[in-house]
Amino acid sequence: MSTSEEKQKVVCVTGGAGYIASWVVKLLLQRGYTVKATMRDPNDPKKTEHLLALEGAKERLQLFKADLLEEGSFDSVVNGCIGVFHTASPVLLSVADPQAELIDPALKGTLNVLRSCAKVSSIKRVVVTSSIATVSYIAKPLTSGDLVDETWFSDPEFCEKSKLWYVLSKILAEKAEWELAKENEIDLVTINPGIVIGPLLQPTVNLSVEVILNFVNGAQTFPNECYCFADVRDVANAHVLAFENPSACGRYCVVGEVIHCHDALKILQNLYPTLHLPDNL
Repeated sequence: MSTSEEKQKVVCVTGGAGYIASWVVKLLLQRGYTVKATMRDPNDPKKTEHLLALEGAKERLQLFKADLLEEGSFDSVVNGCIGVFHTASPVLLSVADPQAELIDPALKGTLNVLRSCAKVSSIKRVVVTSSIATVSYIAKPLTSGDLVDETWFSDPEFCEKSKLWYVLSKILAEKAEWELAKENEIDLVTINPGIVIGPLLQPTVNLSVEVILNFVNGAQTFPNECYCFADVRDVANAHVLAFENPSACGRYCVVGEVIHCHDALKILQNLYPTLHLPDNL
């Protein structure tokens, strides 16, 4: 690849050490991109070693410190990029201060990243990691006849009353990012995955994978509900394709399987018969 071609293939991945982001970085490096990955502490080996070990990282991976809540923190990082993948956002279900721990980082963080992108004319498109949570949470219970798609939007009032703080943070962030993108003529695409599972590149277990680990680690009670699962490799690939395909636009729900908790447990029992799993839910 010539020097001029390399300069044309520079992208940024925010929250680069995260579960989905690590796979996005891996795929981008495989495709020949130079990747600028941001994180809160690029000197933390738990955040960087798995990234630096990726094929192509030595030549084309650059690590940067950036803070979601610091305005202008991403200005220098996105400068010169042709694309930005904004994956950084806290995933927490139990918090003492929802505003500070979830809503502010999700909402203000997304807006800070997009404001930085608006200053850079070379950026062709921004791909944001959203969630199926911004699509399917409404006050009315879903039925088997409901077809949930990208035209659906979750109800923020219902989520606030129900204290679904993570869901609310994603709803508010996505609403605000579409408004800002329209005002600043940013080419924006969102990826809205279900519960993301699959192989880990990073050394720490994330919240969505814990859903499966709870089955394995002896939990005796499980919710009587269905889960929307998505393989992390499919989710990462969706991010890259959403950037590379000129016709991509709007929102994309990424779900590989919708399955009841009971059936998920049966699959684990069949795959790993030596595990001591509950006989029923």
